[in-house]
Amino acid sequence: MLHEISGDREMPRRTVLTSGFAAAVRPIAATAVATDDSGLKVSEILIPTADGEIPGYSARPAEGSHFPIVVVVHEIFGVHEHIKDVCRRFAKAGYLAVAPELFVRQGDVSGIADFTELIKIVSQAPDAQVLSDIDSTVKFAVENNDSDPSRLAIIGFCWGGRVTWLYAAHSAELKAGAAFYGKLVGQNSELQPKFPVDVVKDLKAPVMGMYGGQDQGIPLDAVETMEALLKDADSKSFINVYPDAGHAFFADYRPSYNAEAAGDAWNKVLTFFAEQGV
Repeated sequence: MLHEISGDREMPRRTVLTSGFAAAVRPIAATAVATDDSGLKVSEILIPTADGEIPGYSARPAEGSHFPIVVVVHEIFGVHEHIKDVCRRFAKAGYLAVAPELFVRQGDVSGIADFTELIKIVSQAPDAQVLSDIDSTVKFAVENNDSDPSRLAIIGFCWGGRVTWLYAAHSAELKAGAAFYGKLVGQNSELQPKFPVDVVKDLKAPVMGMYGGQDQGIPLDAVETMEALLKDADSKSFINVYPDAGHAFFADYRPSYNAEAAGDAWNKVLTFFAEQGV
């Protein structure tokens, strides 16, 4: 059952997700993984938030109960086919996976092919709003599905990788996080006041970072800085670096895909989540 929410702020511009892949990532690479929904219950959903509903996607096993929850945080392309597929992969592994569309108030990124225009929209999403929307997503998962709120994880890619680190410093309920090539340092602003290097001592759940040694956007010195901060804080969080992988090495629908690194990273995520009781 979906909740009705009222408020004074403007409602989101759209309440449905894009179909297929985002315009900015076409043409799609032949390596794109397609996970079927056999044995699963999948659906597009509306998630109540403080100022209206936002669209999302969920996938879980068709049979069973008390599923662990994983929130899947998208890249700058929003919840398109790749993120939906990742949700289905988690569902096949026994999870209730939920992916909220976190740019809906700022605009529709699904049809924008120009990266410059994409970034203009993405940069307007305040961290406070994003973290609040993920809280609402968790609440939705708990109230609307047969899930286990004591087993909560989060995974994010690129833009969502940074958000994963931030959410681990925000939520006391989180048990584990996996951050794929999320930006670690940056220019602090009113909308994005902190980066992962700023919240190391505030992490409430262990995060496993996944980074590529050939990533041109996240240099190794930034990764090494984060690793040093984690060590100094005696944190349970850590980082894996794949020397031969670049940025977006998990994105099987893009030329950046590195099948060996992606396969190893996926197995590590499932193992890590299980070790943390998720």
